[in-house]
Amino acid sequence: MIRNALTGAVAGAAGTTALNAATYTDMVLTGRGGSSAPKEIVDRLSDRTEVAVPGTGEPRDNRASALGALLGMATGVGVGALYGLARASGRRPAVPLAGVLAGVTAMAGSDVPMAALRISDPREWRPSDWLRDLVPHLTYGVVTAAVYELAAGRDERGPRRRRR
Repeated sequence: MIRNALTGAVAGAAGTTALNAATYTDMVLTGRGGSSAPKEIVDRLSDRTEVAVPGTGEPRDNRASALGALLGMATGVGVGALYGLARASGRRPAVPLAGVLAGVTAMAGSDVPMAALRISDPREWRPSDWLRDLVPHLTYGVVTAAVYELAAGRDERGPRRRRR
């Protein structure tokens, strides 16, 4: 079970890298800026928990921004670990479907806190906003699922046979 969770965490890290690449590619193509939402999540959580982000001014803002990025990475690795545990439980949908499910789970892992902390209201998003959020998360899911299956030594035909 632990091996599956660790394999999933590694796959989630690969998926997170793919999500970041998809996001930055979109930024290059469209010229849009980065999201302030991760930093705002840190700011709101800091206010609610009374756990201060050290410093003031720009250094404090930089720390909050970095913490937001680290929270995103932790979400990706965590969803990957959950993916590994789910695969170990015997539930094995085809990799493309598993990738979609992992991607949607990761998307919820970022969008639900934004909505709960009133940073953004997904009900007010335009279709282009949803697409801009969905594509990187689906990329995450597909890469996470594929890397997990490769690392676990399986493909769509089932377990690999060991050579003697």
